[in-house]
Amino acid sequence: MIEILVQVSKIIMILLLCLYTIECFTVMTRKDAEVREQIINRQRKFAFMLHFLAYLIMFAVKMDIKYLVFYAVQVLIFTLFLNLYDLFYEKASPLVVNNMVLLLMIGLIMLTRLNFEHAIRQFVFIVAAIVLCVLVPLIIHKLTFLDKLTWVYAAVGILALLVVFATATVTGGAKLSIDLGPVSIQPSEFVKITYVFFVACMLYKNTEFKQVLITTAVAATHVLILVASRDLGGALILFVAYMVMTFVATKDIRYFLIIFAGGCLASVMAYFLFSHVQIRVANWLDPFSDITGTGLQLSQSLFAIGTGGWLGLGLFQGMPKSIPVVESDFIFSAISEEMGLIFALSMLLVCISCFIMFLNIALQIKNQFYKLIALGLGCVYGFQVFLMVGGVTKFIPSTGVTLPLISYGGSSIVSTVIIFSIIEGLYILREDEGEFFAKKRRKTREKAQKGRKEKEQ
Repeated sequence: MIEILVQVSKIIMILLLCLYTIECFTVMTRKDAEVREQIINRQRKFAFMLHFLAYLIMFAVKMDIKYLVFYAVQVLIFTLFLNLYDLFYEKASPLVVNNMVLLLMIGLIMLTRLNFEHAIRQFVFIVAAIVLCVLVPLIIHKLTFLDKLTWVYAAVGILALLVVFATATVTGGAKLSIDLGPVSIQPSEFVKITYVFFVACMLYKNTEFKQVLITTAVAATHVLILVASRDLGGALILFVAYMVMTFVATKDIRYFLIIFAGGCLASVMAYFLFSHVQIRVANWLDPFSDITGTGLQLSQSLFAIGTGGWLGLGLFQGMPKSIPVVESDFIFSAISEEMGLIFALSMLLVCISCFIMFLNIALQIKNQFYKLIALGLGCVYGFQVFLMVGGVTKFIPSTGVTLPLISYGGSSIVSTVIIFSIIEGLYILREDEGEFFAKKRRKTREKAQKGRKEKEQ
């Protein structure tokens, strides 16, 4: 009986996520406010139904009341958060908020299935993050001096990375986190934000060669410290964000080509300098040559994705724990195995809709500083998703980055929620800009009409 429930619920959850994903792209094409509100409300129903069904099945399989209690607390927090956000930020983008909550729900579902203690820890970080999420848009909206803290952003970012380089222990071949008692913090997750703010501050007013050169030197310092710490995934994300932001700010293809060529050269050098990079490239080329050793992680990931097929095996029916570090680096493989490729690809499309919203805000906002911020954070988010999914599917060599909002990791969760919150703050600013320019156009028209009437008289 339980087996039947698991299989039926699996199909329903796939259907719910597919419907949610379709609505993600449908709402972007609707101009009518009432229709958009109806779509947003339907999305929330689909998300909460999926969330309920997953925890119901986990309770049915395990027959442990702790699953229901944990579910109830999550529903309380997410419902309170959505209602408060709607109340305080009427001009915010409900699609961005909905997507963030859905991805957090999917992450908690998979972590609860994989490791209940990790899920509890993750939820604590989520609660802290959404408290910040309520405050960050207000800070973005009210503080008008953010574009004047150029060297503060640079100093904070470089200092944080140097502390990690000097004090962190090597984990998985790289220095990533600092232990602070019961928790460990990965500063590079937060440096992504300060780094984007620094580059935006430098380039939004002045794009002369000297300014670009100084910006490149400081940006390269960030990247080189990460390379020295062997956090090559983080270094690659910062590099791509800088390359795109510089090209958009300067509108000079030569900068793009020079930076790209420099990145290619640095990648070749990293291959020859770091043995663990050589191992990852070798595993990417042929993970099955050392299936019980260095190729174990990627080969098990591919087995999991292939075993799950399009519809998945169902919750608790697969063996995702056979993949090393599955909760963080390879959670996409676990989702593919038990929820199916249709579910995993729909989830990926939700991530793409977030990226599109980030770029849409960057295109429409008038203020160049905020435009570059939205673009930079969009690149950070979108490229991290690409690196994670590409790595676990053998499309590119694995870089060890997390899947934002879904993988296990407190620093990743908090920093990504802050990124989404900043984007919400920029969305509100864009709405304010729209109202300002609409009033300005209206006044111009009224003045012109008044002038014509006076001429006629």
